[in-house]
Amino acid sequence: MEPHGCRECPSREGSSLPGERASSDLGQALSQILHHLSGLDSRRGKARNAALQDLSALIEATEGDEPFGGSGTSLRGMPEMLGQVAKALEKYAAPPKEQGGGSDAHSEVAEKAAAVGLLFLKLLRKVGAAENSLVCPARKACLRLLAGPIYIFAVSHSLEQAWTSPRSQDVAGQVLALLLQVTECASVAGFLHGENEDEKGRFTLIMGLLKPDLNKETWKNNPATKHVFSWTLQQVTRPWLNQHLERILPPSLLISDDYQTENKILGVHCLHHIVLNVPAADLLQYNRAQVVYHALFNHLYTPEHHLIQAVLLCLLDLFPVLEKGLHWKGDAARPTTHCDEVLQLILTHMEPEHRLLLRRTYARNLPAFVKRLGILTVRHLKRLQRVIIGYLEVYDGPEEEARLKILETLKLLMQYTWPRVSCRLVVLLKALLKLLCDVARDPSLTPEPIKSALLEEATDCLILLDHCSQGRVKGLLAKILQSCEDSKVVTCLRKVQQASEGAPGDGT
Repeated sequence: MEPHGCRECPSREGSSLPGERASSDLGQALSQILHHLSGLDSRRGKARNAALQDLSALIEATEGDEPFGGSGTSLRGMPEMLGQVAKALEKYAAPPKEQGGGSDAHSEVAEKAAAVGLLFLKLLRKVGAAENSLVCPARKACLRLLAGPIYIFAVSHSLEQAWTSPRSQDVAGQVLALLLQVTECASVAGFLHGENEDEKGRFTLIMGLLKPDLNKETWKNNPATKHVFSWTLQQVTRPWLNQHLERILPPSLLISDDYQTENKILGVHCLHHIVLNVPAADLLQYNRAQVVYHALFNHLYTPEHHLIQAVLLCLLDLFPVLEKGLHWKGDAARPTTHCDEVLQLILTHMEPEHRLLLRRTYARNLPAFVKRLGILTVRHLKRLQRVIIGYLEVYDGPEEEARLKILETLKLLMQYTWPRVSCRLVVLLKALLKLLCDVARDPSLTPEPIKSALLEEATDCLILLDHCSQGRVKGLLAKILQSCEDSKVVTCLRKVQQASEGAPGDGT
């Protein structure tokens, strides 16, 4: 198989790389290259380029099964040596610790990554070419040691990040594709958890390599590590993830506990993936679910709408796990749940909130909480009423997302808590009629489809309110219709009357 996208490095005068190398010299040459890559010399441009060129020439000069140990006793440690070289190359191409540096440092990392990626492509092609040789065990051993560092390198530089360039991303993508081809895996997921039940997969290997860089003292030394961990975690789903819970939960909690919002969101996404793909029994064991809950709950005090959105979605999927063991015996009041606790805090934040992005985020998730609690939402009815009325009064921009979601919440609330709605008839009716008038006379740039959706949702709420109050709304609207001059409002009110007249059992 001919190398693609790689240039042959000509031998330099005075180089210690002759065209035909004795077997005993190969290990020594690799050891010397490893020293240059992992030592202080790797920071110097000339030494760096010389080491990469030496390795490139060495890979091209070796023939047959020589890189994998062959059959000679002098090269039995060659797979281990190649594995160490791969680790050194991965570390060499890694981005430096974030220190607010400029684009020059990032472009240098991208250049390094492209050069290292080309070396990995050459090395993987050598491994692939040896597939049909007689040294299958040696090849497998070599591939097992190379796969981890090469995978981490490929994921670090194939994702769009500050330290990547289109060229480095392309080369890293090629490396990942060739790695899957050489390991005979159809996908990254198969590479990690195994293509079949008998195959162990390499997820444990990858997590083992990442572990030294994922503790409290070191996880920020390499900004790519957290992204490699997160992306790799997302590739493994049920039923394979639960066996790795002890390896993946602590780093996820660590990343989510950072002071930077970006890292918090990344950690919450990792926790959400764990909640979705690990059985409830495993999450409840050793109080893990409670630990995750408290970590998420603390984020609700942060006024960042992207973070709040990620946390609320995760909590909604965590509630069934936390409440799995709760059973109501019927002889006492139902105990309050974690969902009650979160909804209470959300409503506390919603009432005085004036920032539109946060208002939209809270309103977007409110219907899911009402659905989750069902009739138990009655516990929060007074505060929900204040929030609903307050949010219906405020214009929310052209998309009107907050008011639309609040109307959806009101409909669900009336469906679940209808016995308590009739005593709130006047307050809710005034708020809905005011909304109809405001929207109908709205001179802003709100698109007509949005206005129509608001009018339709408000009309549906009026119909439900009439049903909950045994037809009292219909009687109150009859007087308004005689004096109302706005055609849009009149059309909505007539729909309410017609729906009330056609409803079975009206007034009972």
